[in-house]
Amino acid sequence: MVHIAKDPVAHIKNNPLQTKRDLQTLMQDMATPLTTYFSPDKAYLDLGHTQAHYSPQVIGYEAFSRLLWGLAPLIAGGGSVDVWEDFITGLKNGTNPNHPEFWGYPRDYDQKTVETAAIGLTIALCSPDLLASFSTEEKENLHQWIRVVNEKKTPDNNWNLFKVLVNLGLAKAGMEDNQAANERAFERIETYYLGDGWYADGQTEQKDYYVSFAIHFYCLIYAKMKEKDDPERSALFKERASQFAKDFIYWFGADGSSIPFGRSLTYRFAQTAFWSALAFAEVEAFPWGVIKGIVLRHLRWWMQQPIFTSDGILTIGYAYPNLIMSENYNAPGSPYWALKSFLVLALADDHPFWQAKEQPLPDLEQTKVLTHANMIMRRDAAGEHVYALTSGQYAGFEPAHTAEKYAKFAYSNQFGFSVAKETYGLRHGSFDSTLALSERDNHYRVRRQCEQVQITEHAIYSLWRPWKDVQIETWLIPVNGWDIRIHHIETDRELHGAEGGFSVPVADPYAGNMKPDQSFTKTKFGASGMIDLCQNRSLKRVRSSPNTNLLYANVCEIPTLVGDIPKGKHWLAAAVYAATNQQAFEEIWATKPSLQIRSQAFHITCGGKEFQIQK
Repeated sequence: MVHIAKDPVAHIKNNPLQTKRDLQTLMQDMATPLTTYFSPDKAYLDLGHTQAHYSPQVIGYEAFSRLLWGLAPLIAGGGSVDVWEDFITGLKNGTNPNHPEFWGYPRDYDQKTVETAAIGLTIALCSPDLLASFSTEEKENLHQWIRVVNEKKTPDNNWNLFKVLVNLGLAKAGMEDNQAANERAFERIETYYLGDGWYADGQTEQKDYYVSFAIHFYCLIYAKMKEKDDPERSALFKERASQFAKDFIYWFGADGSSIPFGRSLTYRFAQTAFWSALAFAEVEAFPWGVIKGIVLRHLRWWMQQPIFTSDGILTIGYAYPNLIMSENYNAPGSPYWALKSFLVLALADDHPFWQAKEQPLPDLEQTKVLTHANMIMRRDAAGEHVYALTSGQYAGFEPAHTAEKYAKFAYSNQFGFSVAKETYGLRHGSFDSTLALSERDNHYRVRRQCEQVQITEHAIYSLWRPWKDVQIETWLIPVNGWDIRIHHIETDRELHGAEGGFSVPVADPYAGNMKPDQSFTKTKFGASGMIDLCQNRSLKRVRSSPNTNLLYANVCEIPTLVGDIPKGKHWLAAAVYAATNQQAFEEIWATKPSLQIRSQAFHITCGGKEFQIQK
């Protein structure tokens, strides 16, 4: 019998998350509150009243299926939870075409196709015990329902791999699978491969967490389950994942947090699903203690954030409940995609992952170029502040807040980033780590897609156009602890520009934090500053709207350089720095850089050192 905590959130927060048993307890604590949300015959979960771009019926089915990402590994690895019997009942009824709670067969481009992947994995991990209670008719219903997805059209991205997980389940259950569908899926996935372990999520500029918690995740499950039947492909997937791990580790901080970047951020701790899949597939890309540390520290960090309702249900949002940042495919049950990180629960108690002593991150470079991601990763000496300088990524199908989630200049694990409530005015726009431009009418545009991008070991260059007759060249240059941003603007319009640094939350929105002559803002959460290197703009503090920063619900203060930009050609430049550690901030801030713009290069002096960066 599973103990039901009187205060499930407190029970979750007090879990030390150091052992397999701790993680099993966490999964039980997350699943047990769901008992009151089931439909009468258990095939749906009604977790809230917000909607998505698919029907309420599919929303309820999605919530049901996504819990299986964690429940299936729990059961396969020897764990238990009372609510498991409800899920078995729901699986029987949801796949029965003669039952009132039948889910309906998946159609082309159907959200139901997404959710078949979790059910395919559940069959693969939990058979034959799972199906022992199914009658012959119930097994046939399940087979006929789930096999349909093999014949349906999907978007040309990671969705191709949902069919692979379905067929893994069918094969494990001794049912007829569809190898031809698998081959078609793998053929498409191969066209996304960029090299060095990196994929794009389709024919797109998008290279975000979907590379890790979708493409690699599914391929690693296949690699483990088919390593005898398909050894060559399995070995290839494992090798690519090992290569990718050497870059992806730079997205994580010493405290377990990682960089918020890209879409689907409400999936939260799915950010560490890749590392769980590495362990599941026996890929020791780093020592087992290092991989274990990444997974458990990450979960510990997330469990301390206010991401649950009072009765223990995951909310839509990132570090707190937040509908502003959500996409149109985020329904109340969508956040349970995060349970992909629980795949390690399927590992036996004596697996090296569980037996290893947790280790910290290895020594990592303070500046690391990730060419395929168009990122220069930065981390302080302690690995506490981790962020990415980036240009050129974009999700072309335009999920909500695409520009904010992909096209800002920097993304930080400590300061997050902000999404706009509206694009009128600096306060609601919350323009941190970006250059916002208006036609002097308070309606702002920011960088979205780039026409050109070049990345070297010293800088990222991009060319972009907020209007057809406004061309901007931007260089992002990390130098001696600082980040230098340089913009060359050619405009046929009269413009006003506002360029924000990192946003810092303030405890008291009515209190002032930045003195008139001060080029940085400092609060108990950290300090953020900007220096105008061309001396053609003025510095002001912008208080953003609450609930716009993904990490902090607080009003945030954004140091911002502002100024008018007449028609013609102009140079703008700024030095940017932020830190949560006051001493570290003061040490770097004392080494203020200077800039000379020459015909072929930028000449930067900082901390007694000189740097020449070619244009």
